This record gives sequence, structure tokens and C-alpha cells, in this order.
Amino acid sequence: MKFASVRLIAADINAMVGFYELVTGQTADWLAPQFAEIVTAGATLAIGSAETVTVFAEGSAQPGANRTAILEFMVEDVDVVFDRVKGTGELVHEPKLLPWGNRTFQVRDPEGSPVSVFTPFTEAAKARFQSR
Repeated sequence: MKFASVRLIAADINAMVGFYELVTGQTADWLAPQFAEIVTAGATLAIGSAETVTVFAEGSAQPGANRTAILEFMVEDVDVVFDRVKGTGELVHEPKLLPWGNRTFQVRDPEGSPVSVFTPFTEAAKARFQSR
């Protein structure tokens, strides 16, 4: 099995796509006016407008309702990305070293979902990600 993507449902798809283009440094592929994908080395981030939910089942997902998932992006230099995105969303915390060895910051996307951006910092953290 291959993990393929995470799909976010957005009330304002343009704001969401713009935010994640800034975070990832990637340009979205718009497959339809209400659906875009940002392809990264690890997986694809799919973003659909709220109207796309009706294709599946009315009420099966809703914008701004995430309270369980944190999207995480591993980057070469967390401080460079922090400088690029600071001020674009609600800051949860500035870059800091976490007990498991990652240097990370966290912001909320335009729909309120938490987004962590990190760089493996300690030797143990670097080793953990070398084989992935």
C-alpha cells in the first residue's frame, strides 16, 4: 500500500491553496476550479472546495472542523520557511527544539488546522529520517 494524499476541504479554496503553496514552496496543480493538488516528495496535498463534498456524501466533511490532525512538513531549513510564512496565519509557536529532536514551528492554516514545519535537528532525529 502507498499513502497517496491528504485532502482538505476549504470554505475559501484560493486562500488555502495560496497558504500551502507558500508553506511547501510548490505550485498547485488545479485539476478543476474547485480542486487543486500540491505534489510533494512524500505525498500529495489535495484541496477541495466545500462544494466537492456533495460528490461523496453531503456532510461527510466540512471546512474548519479539524480537531484531531496536524499536518507536518519536513523541510531543509525550518527557519527559512518560518521567515517565509510568518504573519500568514495564526502562529501557534515559533521555532523551537522538541524533545524528540526536531526543530519546529506551528501555524494554523486559513481553515484553522494546525500545520507543523520541522527540520530533524539532533543526530538521532537526522538518523530516523535518513532511511525514509
